[in-house]
Amino acid sequence: MQVDDDKVRGSLTDDAEAVKQAAYKIINTERYRHVIYSWNYGIELQDLFGKPIPWCLSEIPRRIREALVQDDRITDVTDFNLTYDKRGNVLARFTINSIYGDISAEKGVNIA
Repeated sequence: MQVDDDKVRGSLTDDAEAVKQAAYKIINTERYRHVIYSWNYGIELQDLFGKPIPWCLSEIPRRIREALVQDDRITDVTDFNLTYDKRGNVLARFTINSIYGDISAEKGVNIA
């Protein structure tokens, strides 16, 4: 996947790069929203809109971890660093611990 270009190209990938792509897809798919996916796939973020920022800051890491460890290749999600601004934009940076090594990732959420 070429995230910046919004393209999927024909080459195959495996190991850490495949986990990275799977994690990107999981944390960018709202759980229960698309009938094509299992109810165990994706992340629940939509209901955070309008909630108090302190509550969201504690909830976002839990939800990211819960969504990602559904993939058997991901053993844990650690080292969360959350920042936010007055407009309700939260940026979560974290480390995905996989059977192929650690992968740095981030997810932005608007809760306003």
